[in-house]
Amino acid sequence: MVHMAGMDTSFPTPHAPGTAMAPIHASAEARDLLALRRSAGKQMLAAPGPSPDAVDALLTVAMRVPDHRRLEPWRFLVFEGEARHRLGDGLAEIYARQNPDAPAGDVDKMARTLPTRAPVVVAVIASPDTGHKTPVWEQTLSAGAVCFNLLLAANAAGWAGVWLTEWIAFDPEVATL
Repeated sequence: MVHMAGMDTSFPTPHAPGTAMAPIHASAEARDLLALRRSAGKQMLAAPGPSPDAVDALLTVAMRVPDHRRLEPWRFLVFEGEARHRLGDGLAEIYARQNPDAPAGDVDKMARTLPTRAPVVVAVIASPDTGHKTPVWEQTLSAGAVCFNLLLAANAAGWAGVWLTEWIAFDPEVATL
């Protein structure tokens, strides 16, 4: 994520669950945001990134999604600073092992540099409770909604963001890493 100069990154404190709230919040600014929203190009994801407090605020807002029975069927992993490089090294080891004939440049491009393209990387991990009466498909959609809401929150706070999955999102060794 990259911050756009002059933008306020604060959000109001969300109401506690169960608090009576108005069912609608008409907002011309929200309509504009939704109508004009686009994912940023990877080249826009440059330093400085949001502070840890700003990331916490973004994640708090991101979780305000449909979540039947409040399961929160997702987990966040935040990678900043050196942690992005350590993750990249782990991805490179996996990619090189799985693609032994790949040139070194491919290992860097396809794995090592992925988490270093942005100053802050948030991995959203869908974690449905398969034994719960809420269907897994509904829990998975809620995890997808949290991803989109994170992008909306980032954009509303003046940060560029992009939702990328790539091969690492589907690899069991990466899940273990």
